[in-house]
Amino acid sequence: MMLDLPEATRVHKRLPKEDFYKRLNLTAALKEKFVADVEQIYVENSLTKERLNLARDSAVQEILLLAVMLKKKDFDGKVIETIARQNSHELIFLLLYEEEAQLAVYRGKLYRSSWLPKTEIALAARGFSLEEILTGFIEQIALVGEEGKTDENRSIDERLHLQEKIGKLTKLIEKTERAAWKEVQPKKKFELFQKLKGYKKEWEDLQRG
Repeated sequence: MMLDLPEATRVHKRLPKEDFYKRLNLTAALKEKFVADVEQIYVENSLTKERLNLARDSAVQEILLLAVMLKKKDFDGKVIETIARQNSHELIFLLLYEEEAQLAVYRGKLYRSSWLPKTEIALAARGFSLEEILTGFIEQIALVGEEGKTDENRSIDERLHLQEKIGKLTKLIEKTERAAWKEVQPKKKFELFQKLKGYKKEWEDLQRG
């Protein structure tokens, strides 16, 4: 794995699964999924100002990289979301199943990278503060191939929201376009193409920022 994280941040501490989920406020159904989906959990890295020898202070005090060994590839994402929501630390997840891996981060919802062979997973810590490093992690996981004009004054959450709006609009354009070409009634066909025109203009406006 190409995890470009300083050796000083390495922890590799196993968290007993039973103790871990007992500390979480889980419904019976979610507890069952936790047991069924998760094999082991490790704290692989702890990124702090001191460990990274950073000069700048940050509202972010610590970023933990959690390695989660899964029993199955089609796991329930709500398990990971619950861990993230109920933890006071900023968490980055390295999800592992057999010889594949993906990265995940929770920011209002769970964002996941594509599944890749373990040897191709990459994550680099770049920045002069923990906040900058966290933003970089989110970019590497959730904003790969980011669409729309990047504005340095736009927060990471605003960029994620924009990306989501563009993605939903792209799907709506594709759906409306298919429906318009299939429609045989001239009036309905015209109405669909007018809608499509409006959606495309909105998409272009979002792209321009």
